[in-house]
Order: sequence, then C-alpha cells, then structure tokens
Amino acid sequence: MPKLKTHKGAQKRFRMTATGKIKRGKSHARHILTKKTSKRKRKLDQDTYVSEGDQKRVERMLPYGRD
Repeated sequence: MPKLKTHKGAQKRFRMTATGKIKRGKSHARHILTKKTSKRKRKLDQDTYVSEGDQKRVERMLPYGRD
C-alpha cells in the first residue's frame, strides 16, 4: 500500500487535539480591521473547532494527524 499524501493547505490550517477534535482559526481577521469592533476582533482571535459536518472531510486530508 502506498503512503497517503497530506493535504498541505489543510496541514497549515488545522490542528488535532488530544481527544481527536480538530481546531481551526476564524476567518475575517486579516485586513479591513478598522471598521470591526474591539470585541469582534478579540473573538476572531480565539480558536474554535471544525463543525461535525466537516470533521470527516478534514480527517481525510490529514491522514496522519498533526502536532
């Protein structure tokens, strides 16, 4: 059986937790920040988890997990 390739775009965007969940960063936090409130920018800086519907798709892109 050949080795599976890791999706490099997914590797840069997602991290696996010890319990098997996948963490991700939030979008809309890179530019055009002047019109966003401080509270909104703080919330965008916090990591969150991949939704249940996308979990399987991301796991297939990261066959060996990620540290």
